Amino acid sequence: MQLENFAKAGQFAPDRIAEVLRTTRDEVARTVGLGRDAVMRPNRIASAKTQKRLREMVEILNRVEPRFGSSLIAYAWYRSEPLPGFGGLTAMQLVRDGRAGDVMDYIDAVEAGIHA
Repeated sequence: MQLENFAKAGQFAPDRIAEVLRTTRDEVARTVGLGRDAVMRPNRIASAKTQKRLREMVEILNRVEPRFGSSLIAYAWYRSEPLPGFGGLTAMQLVRDGRAGDVMDYIDAVEAGIHA
C-alpha cells in the first residue's frame, strides 16, 4: 500500500482513504474514533488530532497488509479481529481509545514470533 494513495496536498485525506478501502468518509471517521465533521470540513481534516488518527490507522494497515495480501482484508482485520491479550478488543477499538501504540507493539511482537 503506497502512502501517497492516502494523501493529498501533504496530509492524509479521508476521501482518498475511503476510496482505497471502498468505504465512506463517515465510516473512516468512525473507525478512527472521530466525528463526521473531522473528515468533512477542511480545517478539521488538517487538525493535528484528525491527522494523527488517520496516520495511525494507515500505519497499522501498512504493517499488516503484507500478511493478508490486500488492503481490504487488512482493513477487515483492523475492524473485526479481536486481538489476544486485549480483552477481546479489535485494533479499531484500541485506536479509538488512543491505544494505537499498543496495536503497533502487538503487530511487531507477532512479526517477531512472540505471539502466534
